[in-house]
Amino acid sequence: MAEEEVPDDKQLLAAIASGDTEAITVFYQRHEARVYRYALAKVGDSFAAADILNDVMMQVWRAAAKFEGRAKVTTWLLGIAHNKVVDHWRKVGAREYTELDDSMEDESASGANPAQATEAASDGKLLHACLAKLKPEHREILHLVFFEELGYSEIASIIDVPEGTVKSRVFHARNLMKKQLANATRAA
Repeated sequence: MAEEEVPDDKQLLAAIASGDTEAITVFYQRHEARVYRYALAKVGDSFAAADILNDVMMQVWRAAAKFEGRAKVTTWLLGIAHNKVVDHWRKVGAREYTELDDSMEDESASGANPAQATEAASDGKLLHACLAKLKPEHREILHLVFFEELGYSEIASIIDVPEGTVKSRVFHARNLMKKQLANATRAA
């Protein structure tokens, strides 16, 4: 690879598939923060997230030739990360993910003030603390929607659920996050 070239992700995967170690280095540097943040949001443990990152990149090294280009590279990559997170939870004996509870309290009954919630969201520490209180599947959905800026169909592909389930989880996760932010704002 010439130094002037800035290969796109598909070109990097093709080079990785042919055994180019420089390509995997560039790919790793380009995507390590995204995959690490995703894993950390899912497992809440920096050491486990680092292990998952390494497992994901090893899988990329082994499976680069299998990338078919039907999805964006980042969707494929986060799909691998999702599977590695699921493997992690299986190894530690935790349940994978529970489906949403239909008996969840309606957030409109809590009197949450949207202006207060928006103001609270600007405080990164408060936002992180509120996210940490959510169930893993809600943290995952919010991470993919807001931090990775992925569409519902891409998210459905990554976490291997129907698009309708993604929409439902986003709806419930947003409401739960608003409630957390409103409660934190009132407590402050």
